[in-house]
Amino acid sequence: MLDRLKSPPSVLVFPFPPLLLPSCERYAMYAFGLSLAATISLLSLITHTKSVGITVPIIAPNGAVQVAPTLIGFSLEQDRWTDWAGLNSRNQFFFNVLENLKDLTNEPPFIRIGANSEDNTNYNPSIVEPQLVFPNPTTTVPYPEATKIVVGDAYYEAARFLLPNTHVVWGVNFGQNNLTAANLEAKAIVKAFGTSAIKSQGIVLDAIEIGNEPDLYGGNGHRPSGYTSTQYVKEWTAFAANISAAVGISQDSNTKFWGASFAGSSHSTSGFSPQAIFNEGLLNDPTGQLISTISQHHYSGSFCSGSGALLQDLMTKARIRGNLTIFAPDAQTVRGKKIDYVLGETNSFSCHGTPGVSNTAGAALWSLDYALFATQVQVSRVFFHEGVGFKYNFIQPVTLTRSTTDATPLPNPLPPHVQPQYYAAIIAAEAIGSSGNTRIVELTISDASISGYAFYEGSNLARAVFINLRAFLSTSTSRSQTHIDLTFGNGSAKSATLKRLAIKHADDTAGLNWAGQTYESPDGKAIGSTKTESVDLQKGFDIQDTAIVLVSFTL
Repeated sequence: MLDRLKSPPSVLVFPFPPLLLPSCERYAMYAFGLSLAATISLLSLITHTKSVGITVPIIAPNGAVQVAPTLIGFSLEQDRWTDWAGLNSRNQFFFNVLENLKDLTNEPPFIRIGANSEDNTNYNPSIVEPQLVFPNPTTTVPYPEATKIVVGDAYYEAARFLLPNTHVVWGVNFGQNNLTAANLEAKAIVKAFGTSAIKSQGIVLDAIEIGNEPDLYGGNGHRPSGYTSTQYVKEWTAFAANISAAVGISQDSNTKFWGASFAGSSHSTSGFSPQAIFNEGLLNDPTGQLISTISQHHYSGSFCSGSGALLQDLMTKARIRGNLTIFAPDAQTVRGKKIDYVLGETNSFSCHGTPGVSNTAGAALWSLDYALFATQVQVSRVFFHEGVGFKYNFIQPVTLTRSTTDATPLPNPLPPHVQPQYYAAIIAAEAIGSSGNTRIVELTISDASISGYAFYEGSNLARAVFINLRAFLSTSTSRSQTHIDLTFGNGSAKSATLKRLAIKHADDTAGLNWAGQTYESPDGKAIGSTKTESVDLQKGFDIQDTAIVLVSFTL
């Protein structure tokens, strides 16, 4: 059996999914008929550790912020873009898993195409198949990015295979500091989005991104050592002026620019940050007025040197908040200029993730809490980075022939599939809903491992998400659960139902189940019937370690 399907055996085999059990009291009832020793063993697996009282406002409080149905978007590594979309025909698996999200929100996820390979891409109108040169795989990076990419019109025209009405951001080469090359790419991109095959489906080019992580140019060979944000502003302005003239980007056009796309931030007016480039006059230039969005990148750690990371560290509630609140001053500055602010590339650990961490069920909990909390620091969208064979992917869009964790050949090809983090996108989409008028607020919870968010349609409570971030691992001997007692402010709810994300262990790499359904299917579509539970609002409900609960309210 392939490594992604391997799961350490449970201590006991259950005749029903144990994560669907509402309480240990009912659990004992289900265990009726088993031997006394077996019953004692069952009860030892799930025990109450504490009760937590949580107040959920019925009417949206002042701190509730608007949340886009497309909160979770995807940043795709540019080199193998046509593996995702398809070149001559649609990649139906990728289309299906995006359509799952669109069905929940009525809007397809936003797509950004760029990243490291963005600054190694050049355009040649005479070719059809992309020409790619890759370094050798390594144990640390089993699927490296291409170091040389040459593409033609067909590469850009593959956007027609996306969902109708998809919004796209596309990156052009700034790293090689070749203005002619960047102009040729931009012209080819805009030409493609002007074709009837793309226009007729309402697929739009939201923005062109000029370069990827220019704050790293001084260390990666794209610029001399000591490259500064002052130099960046001067060069970016020149590129933007030429590109806007060449392809018709103006105040009246739908297509604008993304600015910054920095790997990090100084969070001050020196170094690389929104504050610094604004202070150096970026927005004073006419091209600066064409910036619709400031994008910043962030990873919670690095695996580039081969050092690992503990799953519980990634899942820790305080760490998630610490990783995001540092961007609050940046977001506030950008929003003060009436410009959108996004995390245009993010995920767990840079260099494609950490094995046994980034590709696990625990990472699904991290992804959901990370994306939802980002709204509380004025981030409008979170683009999780994806690349063919990357460990931290939500989606593996094509068949793989070597391991994503150590580059060894697989005994059998691994077909397209979703990974655990994909469930975070499903749950976020369902929690936000399709009204187009949803607001979100983080709930005050005293437990350091329980996160919670309330969602309001208009001003009225609609749903709430609760995440238990304590890692229950395959090596753990017992699994605790927390009892949630709900109280309401400014009114009360009449009734509620809940759905659960069933996870055996935080370090499992497959086998998740969302309310009776799995997306681990050959075509990426859900298998199974939806299962919900009624909530007794007077008694509350339980949430196990390493679990997510979505509660839907009737007022």
